[in-house]
Amino acid sequence: MKILLTGRNGQLGWELARTLAPLGVLTAYDRTTLNLAKPDQIAAAVHSVKPDIIVNAAAYTAVDRAESERDAAFAVNAIAPGLLAEGAKRIGALLIHYSTDYVFDGAKETPYVEGDQPNPLNVYGRSKLAGEQAIGDVGGQYLILRTSWIYAARGRNFLLTILRLLKEKDELRVVSDQIGAPTFAGALANATAKLLQQFDPTALGNARGTYHVTAVGHTSWYGFAAEIARLERTRREIRIVPIPSDEYPLPARRPKNSQLSNEKLLRRFGVALPTWQVSLKACHAELREGKRLSSGA
Repeated sequence: MKILLTGRNGQLGWELARTLAPLGVLTAYDRTTLNLAKPDQIAAAVHSVKPDIIVNAAAYTAVDRAESERDAAFAVNAIAPGLLAEGAKRIGALLIHYSTDYVFDGAKETPYVEGDQPNPLNVYGRSKLAGEQAIGDVGGQYLILRTSWIYAARGRNFLLTILRLLKEKDELRVVSDQIGAPTFAGALANATAKLLQQFDPTALGNARGTYHVTAVGHTSWYGFAAEIARLERTRREIRIVPIPSDEYPLPARRPKNSQLSNEKLLRRFGVALPTWQVSLKACHAELREGKRLSSGA
């Protein structure tokens, strides 16, 4: 089985390179070798590799900057997925693409299901929704996996920001009225590999469509930060103060409810992620082990 992976050096892409490598011949591209903002590079990569599966983990993820860089966000998040879908269809390959909870406006009080009407609040969400629609319009074999609140032991994310601030500040003020499922990129990569281990590309293609895949459970950004602080066990006394969203204004509006129901994925494929607390503990342990090894302890 030949697999083409984009976004090799991103949070999710790095984890996917690890989990997908044992499954076949993996060709993994980062932004320096495959720039998704350049259509000719997309076509050339697909033609060169002729993969059975394309896994698109590359994305424009600067949510706030996207408000002023609409064209850049749409080039990578909307146009490129459609081109990847066209390339996959031409060679009979399966496309696996990752999307986001930000396609919803957060007005619903219960977890979103795949059939709920999207209504993005920001440019990033609109670009990701346009990417979903472009893939669907091509009509090939695809799985769109919507996830939320991704973090990892590398890159730029909420976990690493909070760990840094715990060393620098005596008080952290964290939004408490946005609810979602913090999802470890490693757990999402493991779930993706499990899908490919248990089902061949044809079977997955026959089940084409959109599936939600997040950690089990939910919390607020405040709850996420509090759990990070508990695991870190810092010696200093640090206050974590819950605040409403309007006390932490950002260029891009965020949905208040980012909960996604994972029932469709579990029912169709028997795949589920661990709870967000279990995954956070695993990622935190990975970080601590990395520090121990780097220090020679």
